[in-house]
Amino acid sequence: MAFKFEELKVWQISLNLSNEIDIIAKNFPRIELFSLSNQIKKAADSVNLNIAEGCMGQSKAEFKRFLTYSVRSGLEVVSCLFMAASRNYITESEFKRLYMEYEQLCKMISKLKTSL
Repeated sequence: MAFKFEELKVWQISLNLSNEIDIIAKNFPRIELFSLSNQIKKAADSVNLNIAEGCMGQSKAEFKRFLTYSVRSGLEVVSCLFMAASRNYITESEFKRLYMEYEQLCKMISKLKTSL
């Protein structure tokens, strides 16, 4: 592996979840193309991108800062999932599964941050 972030379990999980969100968002109504669909995809990508960007930073403090951004983006995804579920764009089972996966991911990121 050429980059340190590739070894991080949180990065690997966030990449997989980002890809799942991308697939789900493609099934949202066309009216959501430039709003909720776009927002949830950006937030999911941001979780992953902040882990990668922070990992290659100059210091532990900088990495911690980017991990905080990553968790915040994860919370944004969860909020978008609530909206998608309330608008019947995703099923209750999709919502529950993704909610639990993002909850677990955010906890993992927070634990990584604490360990630095």
